[in-house]
Amino acid sequence: MSTTNVADIFGTNVFNDTVMRERLPKQVYKELRKTIDEGKELDPMVAEVVANAMKDWAIEKGATHYTHWFQPLTGTTAEKHDAFVSAPNAQGKVLMEFSGKELIKGEPDASSFPSGGLRATFEARGYTAWDCTSPAFVKEDATGAILCIPTAFCSYTGEALDKKTPLLRSMEAVSNQALRILRLFGNTTSKKVSASVGPEQEYFIIDHEKYLQREDLIFTGRTLFGAMPPKGQELEDHYFGKIRERIGSFMKDVNIELWKLGVSAKTQHNEVAPAQHELAPVYAVANIAVDHNQLVMETLKKVAERHGLECLLHEKPFAGVNGSGKHNNWSLTTDDGINLLDPGVTPHENIQFLLVLACILSAVDKHADLLRESAADVGNDHRLGANEAPPAIISVFLGEQLEDVVEQLISTGEATKSKTGGVLKTGVSTLPDLVKDATDRNRTSPFAFTGNKFEFRMVGSNDSISEPNTVLNAIVAEAFSDAADILEKAEDFPLAVHDLIKELLTKHQRIIFNGNGYSDAWVEEAERRGLPNIKSMVEAVPALNTEKAVALFEKFGIFTKAELDSRVEIQYENYAKAINIEALTMIEMASKSIIPAIIKYTTDLAISINTVKSACADADISVQTELLVEVSAKLSEAKVALAKLQEATAAASAKECEECKAKAYHEEVIPAMAALRAPVDEMEMLVDKKAWPMPTYGDLIFEV
Repeated sequence: MSTTNVADIFGTNVFNDTVMRERLPKQVYKELRKTIDEGKELDPMVAEVVANAMKDWAIEKGATHYTHWFQPLTGTTAEKHDAFVSAPNAQGKVLMEFSGKELIKGEPDASSFPSGGLRATFEARGYTAWDCTSPAFVKEDATGAILCIPTAFCSYTGEALDKKTPLLRSMEAVSNQALRILRLFGNTTSKKVSASVGPEQEYFIIDHEKYLQREDLIFTGRTLFGAMPPKGQELEDHYFGKIRERIGSFMKDVNIELWKLGVSAKTQHNEVAPAQHELAPVYAVANIAVDHNQLVMETLKKVAERHGLECLLHEKPFAGVNGSGKHNNWSLTTDDGINLLDPGVTPHENIQFLLVLACILSAVDKHADLLRESAADVGNDHRLGANEAPPAIISVFLGEQLEDVVEQLISTGEATKSKTGGVLKTGVSTLPDLVKDATDRNRTSPFAFTGNKFEFRMVGSNDSISEPNTVLNAIVAEAFSDAADILEKAEDFPLAVHDLIKELLTKHQRIIFNGNGYSDAWVEEAERRGLPNIKSMVEAVPALNTEKAVALFEKFGIFTKAELDSRVEIQYENYAKAINIEALTMIEMASKSIIPAIIKYTTDLAISINTVKSACADADISVQTELLVEVSAKLSEAKVALAKLQEATAAASAKECEECKAKAYHEEVIPAMAALRAPVDEMEMLVDKKAWPMPTYGDLIFEV
């Protein structure tokens, strides 16, 4: 059996720091590092040398083309490939060229991507700008080897048309404001604070041939019809279970592809639902983590197809079993290795940590609606609030240790002790005693403190993590700024910081909840506390451009009001389009496949009944007759529901504004879809399996 040495292949397709040291002149390398580390403006002459070295390196890797790889507001990535070849010379020969200008700037068509009104169709020009803080890489697939240059994407008039530009702006904002906090505590050495992110990626794997027999999976990414099989996930035997050979082979190839691209894929395992799995990387700086997660999603789908499989990234591809999320682990770390979210052994004595914690609690409480919106997408509506994912109510889990410290500070004004974990005795002499953590975990919390980071568990599996991290960075930057404004003026800093921590914890204590987020009691308690319960994407979107949100983002130059308004428009438009596609797919499947199949089944059954009656007048045909009546009744119910869905879809699509459309699809079309699905799923359980026109849930999630 062949083995793979990860150290030998890791990053081999990345123009990383090691490659730059080897290939760039020493002074050019230093200048480029200053741009990467300190944000210094890049000298065009430096860019020229870097471009030439990058081209030579990529060509050695087999690359013939390069692309500015960017993340438009579609939520996916985009790329336009240009060959390195120049115009032929007099001898008909071409040179392989790549200039500093081509490295720094590209010009894709800005009118062909979602812009929410920022760009008209006739206003086509847009620019991509090299994000030199995220390494270029060579991507290998059926198109060949392509040099991919991570970039930001903006319009001719300067507005951000992508998800990366606001993220980079937010990273600068939180770094600047975090440094103000550090300086107050005497730290004069740290020069930068980076948001570090580790996104866990959940996904489903099914057989590709069966996937091709389901129109709903092809067009929408989820099953719009489907009855539960006799066995689901109730035995809890899939979670962390033995990985099947076929899946293991797929995972092995995924890892190799990702390691070559410098993505530190670390953890792989079976998830809770049948056919569900998870991949988790090591932490990276936020913008690199975003780029890497896009590569993870792309690689999962690409490699799956090579193995005759299909990777489903939809948040809820199958009703009745767990959906998929993307837990966004977020922390703040200085350039010299200090984690601002590390409480230490005695957190009650760690004043800097307590201030950072208090600021984060205030940020999450003040902007709970905005944080909830950052995880809103069409598929996530099916997942959030179910018994598998955090509820749609934002709350913060701190654990027993920190909650106890917070309660001491609020009640007495002083925290004099911290709970410790102690030792866990296994009761088996041959097993070691284990050092316990001071705090258990809470899988039902949407925003949980997990030792030295916060885990934002709401993010959907198919979504870009750019927006959640942009929002996290922005709201925490604002909280740090407000705290620094107060403390920088204080005459007695120890007293002022003590009072501010107590004030913030007291004011925002309502956001702390360590209990069962799945319970109905929590929904009632959250309402009593005044916490928002935003149940759908349509309800979440308005949080983007409230006066509060506009003031926050404009303060740090992350978004302008026009950019926020455009994103509201795009969100409504995306929602309406996605549900319209789902509704039309249901209509087509029901009209052209399911109803005709059931008509044929009932006709054959009726003929069979008449044949039996003709052959033997005394034969007991009550079972056949009863089945025919029951299926025919469900068929009639489905036909009526189909007509109502057609009517609701037509009415919704005729609405004038995008918000009106989105609300109509949410309030009218989705219930109509559910009304059609119900009798169809019931018929699936009644008719002969051979008569059913598509693979069932049992075929899809157990036969991989």
